[in-house]
Formats: sequence, C-alpha cells, structure tokens
Amino acid sequence: MDKVVGRNIRTARLARGLSQSGLAEKLGITFQQVQKYEKGVNRVGSGRLFEIAAILGIPVTSFFEEANAPAQVKGSRSAARPDPLSIRLTQAFSKVADSRSRLALVTIAESMMRSRRD
Repeated sequence: MDKVVGRNIRTARLARGLSQSGLAEKLGITFQQVQKYEKGVNRVGSGRLFEIAAILGIPVTSFFEEANAPAQVKGSRSAARPDPLSIRLTQAFSKVADSRSRLALVTIAESMMRSRRD
C-alpha cells in the first residue's frame, strides 16, 4: 500500500510540474523525505497525506487508486496509471482555448504517431 500511495504522489506531483524539492518546500520537509514517500520506504501519515493532496489539488482518495487492482505483468504500463507526461500534455491541451489551435495540435500528434510507424 505504501508503494501505491508513493507512486500516486509522484504521478500527481509530476502532472503538476512540481519537483520533489518544490513539494518538500511547501510541506516544510526535505526533498529526501519526499523521495522516501514516493518510493514507499517511509509511510505517509494521514495529516501529511492531506497536506500533499491540498498542495497538488487532488482528493486524498486518489492516492489509493490501484490499491486493490490485480498485479500487472512486469514491464507493462497500467491504463489506470498513465505516464506523467501524458497527464501534463492533457492538462496543457485542455487550456488551449482556440479550437483551431487544438485541432492543429491533434494533427501534429497524429502525424508524429504515423511517421513513427513508417
């Protein structure tokens, strides 16, 4: 459970573009402590978990996602645990107001995907 919570803290932190040092500073702890939380080496207390959720702007329950999921095949990426860069890209895309710009971004991404297959 500690590793699931730590992994979800890391994913949410990266999705916000926040470094370990940045999160540590907001919490008033060292970045090494954040590393230990994210690796599941140290258990995150309920009060600290609440603080982290508030800083990252997510519900506390999101840290427990995948806790009861069956073990994944080693080396595979779970659909429930997206790549942090994918999260950042989705968040940035959602902030683009102009529909023509959004379409252009999708076209570029699809073009890159097609060229990779060729």
